[in-house]
Amino acid sequence: MEIPEINTVYTHMLGHDCHSIVAGAGHADAMIAQLCTYIERGYDLILTSHYTPEDLKDARIKIDYLENLKKIAADAQNADEFKSEAGRRYPQYSGQNYLDMTAGFFFA
Repeated sequence: MEIPEINTVYTHMLGHDCHSIVAGAGHADAMIAQLCTYIERGYDLILTSHYTPEDLKDARIKIDYLENLKKIAADAQNADEFKSEAGRRYPQYSGQNYLDMTAGFFFA
């Protein structure tokens, strides 16, 4: 939802330092496209249901995360290997339960 009066967008979740529920590579691509739209429109603020207010720097961080997540999944042999590598690359990220769900989507 756009709030043009304050150059802000509201979305369900961003979380620049939190794992997200990603339902496969196609879903990651859709999330990336949405975040790129925010960047193109130059929003000052991104408000979410589950996280602190964020900005376009955070959107760029999340895009990088999603691109890396797709690469990790492509290289992993199974869900455990995927979760291990994602955890190694993003040890400071919260939302382990989200990473577990993502692994289930990538490795059904």
